[in-house]
Amino acid sequence: MKARFYAVALTALALVPRISVTQQANPVADAFRDYAKTSAKNLIAAADAFPADKYAYKPTPAQMSVGDIVVHLSQGNDYLCGTIGGMKAPDRTKMAGTDSKDALMARLRETFAFCDQALASLTDATLGEELPFFGGRKMTRAAIMTLTTGDWADHYSQYANYLRLNNMLPPTARRPAAQ
Repeated sequence: MKARFYAVALTALALVPRISVTQQANPVADAFRDYAKTSAKNLIAAADAFPADKYAYKPTPAQMSVGDIVVHLSQGNDYLCGTIGGMKAPDRTKMAGTDSKDALMARLRETFAFCDQALASLTDATLGEELPFFGGRKMTRAAIMTLTTGDWADHYSQYANYLRLNNMLPPTARRPAAQ
């Protein structure tokens, strides 16, 4: 009986290191970084799918144009990722939605690259830290991260609708290329 107990105990002890090794140290921060990369890929692909002559397109006069969304996303990326990551965003020249597609796309790529840099050292240990946010109020880092995921999803949805209104498929609706 004792031999059986010791065998079970040794087996259990042998599994403990495997269990602890498979746990992530920063599951929330890692998930947010992964979502940021996916959002960057999809938002850049959606903005790029529009021909340059469609950058002024907006479904109604009250909505943002394709180019305006790029400007808004770029400004938001610098502010939100900089705030979340505790980094000052680079000083950039002001852009308008009427700037060239090439210039707007370059800016969008730059700001998502800044997000990668700003979020690189993000850890779960700092999610509860209160950070200054719009209008002098404070929000936790986790709340700003949640707001950011919603913002990226909202603007991807905008692009998906704009693309469909122009008889184009959004990037996530396209079939993968045959391999």
